[in-house]
Amino acid sequence: MSLVLPGQPLPAAFNTTPLPSCGVGCYEHDGRILASVVGRPVRDGSTVSVIGKHDAGAVPDIGAIVTGQVSRLSPTQATIIIQIVNDRPVAESTEETTGVVRVSDIRLTERDKVRMADCFRLGDIVKAKVMSLGDARSYYLSTAANELGVVYATSEDGNPLLPISYQEMEDPVTGRTEKRKVAKPEGV
Repeated sequence: MSLVLPGQPLPAAFNTTPLPSCGVGCYEHDGRILASVVGRPVRDGSTVSVIGKHDAGAVPDIGAIVTGQVSRLSPTQATIIIQIVNDRPVAESTEETTGVVRVSDIRLTERDKVRMADCFRLGDIVKAKVMSLGDARSYYLSTAANELGVVYATSEDGNPLLPISYQEMEDPVTGRTEKRKVAKPEGV
């Protein structure tokens, strides 16, 4: 489907009688439906819309805050499948959008003492900042700020962990603590 520009009529297939109702990104004028944003027309039952780039899936850019799940760990880096960019879901694709947090980009201080196993575990949900567009496969991410790091994790027993410091989370059922690079909870 081709792009339409603001003020341009939607293709004939979208203007059939009875005239469909206008959704987001379009309006009716003189019996025709016109686009109000640059985007692709879509029809959902009796409603037509024009989906602009801001409504389509988000793509990470330098400085964006992303949220994703740790999918691989090595002693030097954690691979994260990015699911949310600036509070918007990522664009749908056949390929996963991945980012890498290198061991040197985990904390602001004591970078030489950081151990990956003490910061992330497989399955953790992490909030990070995009540092650079990286290579062809992954974005380079950083958790080197108080508000960045693990936002959700489960214990070895499968219970949700609660943050107790910037470096530890506690299993409220067993009382055991586990090391993580914990993100400062929002609103605290």
